[in-house]
Amino acid sequence: MKPQAESRSAYPYYQPITTRWMDNDVYGHINNVVYYSYFDTVVNSYLIRQGVLDIEAGSTIGLVIETQCNYFSSLSFPETVVAGLRVARLGTSSVRYEVGLFSGDNELAAAQGHFIHVYVDRATRRPVPLPAPLREALLPLAVAGARG
Repeated sequence: MKPQAESRSAYPYYQPITTRWMDNDVYGHINNVVYYSYFDTVVNSYLIRQGVLDIEAGSTIGLVIETQCNYFSSLSFPETVVAGLRVARLGTSSVRYEVGLFSGDNELAAAQGHFIHVYVDRATRRPVPLPAPLREALLPLAVAGARG
């Protein structure tokens, strides 16, 4: 089944991201690899703002094990992209984040996708249960049926 662009209302959290000149490719639109950096930006900035990700010294870190993106319409410089974020699955040691990227005030996503973080001990790189503060910070983003 072909994916369909979702509306803004499918995401409980939003963050504007300003495109940069270097984000465009020779075809005049944002290069496909940059969309993944926008995914990383909205997830990690949310976690940092919630105080549950210490990128320099935290004992637990998230490693991406899967990622995917569907493209529906072009984004380009200069514009502000609005990234919508939700949690589709909240497991014992993993989280499936889903992101919609919206152009300006458009109601339907220009692109949407997901990535899965497995949370591991920084030193051993072995999976660990999600710390309670992280789980609590993610609950407001969780869609129905997200708890695993």
